[in-house]
Amino acid sequence: MTLTIGKIASLSDVTADTLRYYEREGLLRPAAKSEGGYRLYDRYTVRRVRFIKEAQHCGFTLAEIRQLLALRASDAACCRDVRRVALEKKLQLEAKIKAMLAMSKALDRLIKECTKENRSLDDCPILAALEK
Repeated sequence: MTLTIGKIASLSDVTADTLRYYEREGLLRPAAKSEGGYRLYDRYTVRRVRFIKEAQHCGFTLAEIRQLLALRASDAACCRDVRRVALEKKLQLEAKIKAMLAMSKALDRLIKECTKENRSLDDCPILAALEK
């Protein structure tokens, strides 16, 4: 059974443009093309697109998703390999969270220093701190 790009988009809750983008990125391949040149996909494509979207929600980049899909297709890979990729992603996310919390605290300090809202811009402690 083959499905058109529009049907896959509808079933996957993405746009046809998203599917074309995934195709350009090497994440999807049409099973065939119709005589009219339309992309035709197999029934497993919906599952693959949902996998991609869920992985994106977990913070994986398209390159990392490509890696996960390659592991999934590999006869030599095992769950430990997928776990390693997930652990690397979690550590990256934790580092980003830590950095963002530090940025938020720095902004809190700057905002606290700026108590006189009617100061001129030349006396603005936030601008002064950013110009260091």
